[in-house]
Amino acid sequence: MRKFAALLVILALVVAFAPTVSQTQAQGKVKLVIESWRNDDTVLWEDVIIPAFNAHYPDIEVTFVAPPPAEYNAALNAKLEGGTAGDLITCRPFDLSLDLFNKGYLLSLNDLPGIEHFGDVARSAWITDDGSDVFCVPMASVIHGFMYNVDIFEELALEVPETEAEFFEALQTIKDAGYIPLAMGTHDLWEAATMGYQNIGPTYWKGEEGRLGLINGTVGYNEDGFLEAFKVLARWAPFLPDGYQATTYSDAQNLFTVLEEAAIYPTGSWEIGVFGLMNPDLNMSAFKPPVVNEGDTCYISDHVDIAMGVNAASPHKEEALKFLEWMTTQEFAQIYSDALPGFFSLSDHELTLENPVAQEFISWRGQCETTIRSSYQILSRGEPNNENDLWLYSAEVLNGTLSPEEAANKVQEGLANWYEPQMNR
Repeated sequence: MRKFAALLVILALVVAFAPTVSQTQAQGKVKLVIESWRNDDTVLWEDVIIPAFNAHYPDIEVTFVAPPPAEYNAALNAKLEGGTAGDLITCRPFDLSLDLFNKGYLLSLNDLPGIEHFGDVARSAWITDDGSDVFCVPMASVIHGFMYNVDIFEELALEVPETEAEFFEALQTIKDAGYIPLAMGTHDLWEAATMGYQNIGPTYWKGEEGRLGLINGTVGYNEDGFLEAFKVLARWAPFLPDGYQATTYSDAQNLFTVLEEAAIYPTGSWEIGVFGLMNPDLNMSAFKPPVVNEGDTCYISDHVDIAMGVNAASPHKEEALKFLEWMTTQEFAQIYSDALPGFFSLSDHELTLENPVAQEFISWRGQCETTIRSSYQILSRGEPNNENDLWLYSAEVLNGTLSPEEAANKVQEGLANWYEPQMNR
């Protein structure tokens, strides 16, 4: 009897302290934290992306943490150094993330299932210089091109220009009709390079062939396609707004969207969502950079923007890798690209997007060779900074203060000042 009573006491204690089924499941959940600078995307991650992942992995709880973008780099470095960073790290392109990998903060992802869906251009911002390690899963890019006002084109009976000659003929027709042909200024400098030189340039230096030639030292900025791109850019000047030297980035945006005084906006796909908010009634579409001659191969700058890696110190590497593997899928690519029009998955999955302008941009991947901006991989590590030189001298070409040849020589001299493969050219 005493034994029976003791057994009842033991059973009662077991029941009292044993977790319920729901408690067991809660305790069994793994919690992952994503570190990011994209605080504008918080609702997207919390309401769309994470629930889609949890449909496959309900026992992995994911939290999205995003401080103000300007604070991200310093905050992330402090967390990594202190051992308090999240499990998944949103990766900026090129050297900032490469530095994290070299310091041992990011895992190599060479063996991640699904990484094969990302080609050489997609991986270029998150790979070691020798190509031996990929350390972030590419998430999205932006594509360069030209947006245009469909109503103005229809009014002037203009076709979308396919060749360089057609492009300049269209600009002259637009100018003769009293509209601004190209909504762009040089006041802020960067637009002249990013939306001008780097937009049309791949057509002339043949995309990856020319870009890798700069890195390898087999071609310079003052020759071949790189010089030709400066020459073509100089021809834009008569078609820019009056007083374009004082025209800012926001001024140019307003000329195209709110005021609808400009027919064409040299740009990147990142503007799609912004322009939709600035003027929801704007009837706009896009065309890719024209080729020189009909039938030539077309090239687009499909510039890498954002990726994600795994914190090497995460206690939940297995679960974090599952999240990254899911990010390589068609499902993630479709969700992300539709939710952020103009930011396109870098995977090789074929996508049909809801936003018609975004769909136009992404369709060029099936028509053209892709590349990235020439100055971003390796070439902006020294002084003078190659990217900053392109900003300055592209603007001076448009302002008429430097000839294309002078600008090309200055950019080349700056690069050869510190980059050994270019020193003897």
